[in-house]
Amino acid sequence: MEVVEMRAALLRLRRATGLQVVFGGLLQDGRRLRIAELNGAVTPALRGLAISAGSGLGGKCLALSRPCAVTDYPSARHITHEYDGPVSAEGLRSVIAVPVVVRRTVRGVLYGALRDALPLGERVFDAAVAAARDVEQALAVRDEVRRHLPEPAAGPSWEEVRQAHGELRELAPRIEDPELRGRLLAVCGRLETAPTVAPGGPGVTLTPRELDVLAAVAPGATNAAAAERLGLRPETVKGYLRSAMRKLGAHTRMEAVVAARRAGVLP
Repeated sequence: MEVVEMRAALLRLRRATGLQVVFGGLLQDGRRLRIAELNGAVTPALRGLAISAGSGLGGKCLALSRPCAVTDYPSARHITHEYDGPVSAEGLRSVIAVPVVVRRTVRGVLYGALRDALPLGERVFDAAVAAARDVEQALAVRDEVRRHLPEPAAGPSWEEVRQAHGELRELAPRIEDPELRGRLLAVCGRLETAPTVAPGGPGVTLTPRELDVLAAVAPGATNAAAAERLGLRPETVKGYLRSAMRKLGAHTRMEAVVAARRAGVLP
């Protein structure tokens, strides 16, 4: 689900700054980053590109764990140029790279670029850092949920069940046919009460929208990302989340997700 948050953060970055191309990815093996998400690209040159620490602008960002930028990538002297081919194929000149850091560990990099050699101002830097913070929050919440609530015995595929549940709950309000919508929500209910949910949770009644919001933030999505997926305002998402937390006796979103799973209202 962190891929969804990365995609949403990049989209928000592009909309907020007018950057022509935004892209990024997460570390796959703790050492190399693979570009998996792109927005605004006109060629496939960057997709799947593996970035090593210390190599190119992104590699420098990985090694230093801080934002790095160049005004004209092809002629920049303070970076190495292993990736000039893909960068030139996409026509990128001015580029910024910002690390995604969780507990002092770099987990990924977000990039933004222009096809002209123009200085990137403070507004672009601030927006790129904010986008990276959104992804950091999503990863941190996901890590905490996994730490406090060990995976059931169903195996690694259980995370896919949770993702499917969240996507179904997002889809349900958009279905106009009441019978079809009811059937879809019934499937969600079966997933929520699956035998692999931790038993013994206290009884709790959440509204459909409270469940929608909890399902959206469970994998680590920020309020803004959850709002975008559910077609709500971020303030509305915050309100539903606050209400669900109160009913569940939780003080943080992570505690709310854990409590909901223990209560059997989330898979």
